[in-house]
Amino acid sequence: MSAVCQVTGRKPGYGKQVSHSHKRTSRRWEPNLQTRRYWVPSEGRHVRLRVSVKGMKTIDRRGIDAVVAGLRARGVKL
Repeated sequence: MSAVCQVTGRKPGYGKQVSHSHKRTSRRWEPNLQTRRYWVPSEGRHVRLRVSVKGMKTIDRRGIDAVVAGLRARGVKL
């Protein structure tokens, strides 16, 4: 499963890790993804989402019904 937030679309960031000797190696910064189960009152069921913490704040602000409607408009299967 890829490390992408279903709500915000956040993906891993890529870059270089620099050691004390200044040797550079590749690394990636993973988004803080959590699997959460939300109750959707309009559908009368739970929806399981893989969201970042920023996505959770978005759900708190906009509401789960609006977020689920936006996901369905994008063609995401829930």
